[in-house]
Amino acid sequence: MGSGELLPLLVEVANWSTILACLVLKVPQGVAVIAAKSARGISLESLVLELSGFIVCLRYMSYYNNPLPSYVEYPIIIVQDVILLLFVLYYNGKMKDALYYTVIFVVGWYMLALQQWIINLAMNLSTVASALSKYAQLQYLWWTKDSGQVSALTWSLAVYTCLTRIFTTIMTSNDVTVLVRFIVMSVLNVWVLATILHYRKIVKKTD
Repeated sequence: MGSGELLPLLVEVANWSTILACLVLKVPQGVAVIAAKSARGISLESLVLELSGFIVCLRYMSYYNNPLPSYVEYPIIIVQDVILLLFVLYYNGKMKDALYYTVIFVVGWYMLALQQWIINLAMNLSTVASALSKYAQLQYLWWTKDSGQVSALTWSLAVYTCLTRIFTTIMTSNDVTVLVRFIVMSVLNVWVLATILHYRKIVKKTD
């Protein structure tokens, strides 16, 4: 098999493996929260910022008619993030805030596509927002020194999907804005994962 045939195959494998990973991306986290009946260790601010970033990315990709396989995981992750957000709000006793977040996200979805400069600016800002979401989770872990119900498997899958998206972006649209986003997210996801494993190791030693 020549390189001309191998590269499209690798892109296809990367696309489908990313989609499959995203189908269960937040499941381990949701299961951990339900089993413990607690959202301990999960930063609400991080989750909201992450969800905002995914919504902007989905709107951006669809606005510019990017290949569907390169972003089809976004609606899948968004649904899972919304469900996880509801769990976190419930266990934190803040379910009344659900309506507030719903209004913000719905209005934001429609406003993003009003002008091209808005969607472009939002996409650049979404990278910052997503980076801040990872930092918020890191800060929460540093503050509590306890990974609580934070799922290492969920963050491991997040690392994998970002790495595969770096590859597929280079091989398809080569969109610099999208590429920078995935590179930044990959680094921060690895950092969060390492921090989770670090505090989990400390807790095991203490036990």
